[in-house]
Amino acid sequence: MESLVTFAPLVLLMVVFYFMLIRPQRKRQQQHQDLVRSLKRGDNVVSAGGICGVIKKVDKDTVVIETEGGTTLKMQKQSIVERT
Repeated sequence: MESLVTFAPLVLLMVVFYFMLIRPQRKRQQQHQDLVRSLKRGDNVVSAGGICGVIKKVDKDTVVIETEGGTTLKMQKQSIVERT
């Protein structure tokens, strides 16, 4: 019985750690994967580097975006962080 009481704080700490850190991170990761899978031509997007543009072409792992100045950039899908 005494050993159970000594491990209770450790178990409680692991449960709190899971709900405060691991679970929210998995949720954010899943949301990002859903965003990347749903990218299509014509979407306005923002990259991790802060580059804004419109998707002109979507390939398996890359996208081609056109910025406001008319410049086209080819980048990894994973670098897209937001659809505006």
